[in-house]
Amino acid sequence: MPVIEQLNYSGAQMAALSICIAGGSIVVSHVNDAGFWLFGKFTGATEAQTLKTWTLMETILGTTGAIVGMIAFTLLS
Repeated sequence: MPVIEQLNYSGAQMAALSICIAGGSIVVSHVNDAGFWLFGKFTGATEAQTLKTWTLMETILGTTGAIVGMIAFTLLS
């Protein structure tokens, strides 16, 4: 990662940046996600119910993770 290396981030800042990226990667999950189908089958929910609950949960989880990563990065700066 040559671009990031030029920014001279500490190891802790790199970890916080990784958390931000990971959190942002799971926002707005849909039927293309294997977890969507597993959740639906295990809970017995219909596709519409799974879409409403799984997507909302993943959006909250991803947004929260990204925000926590941003706060951690700021505190470590």
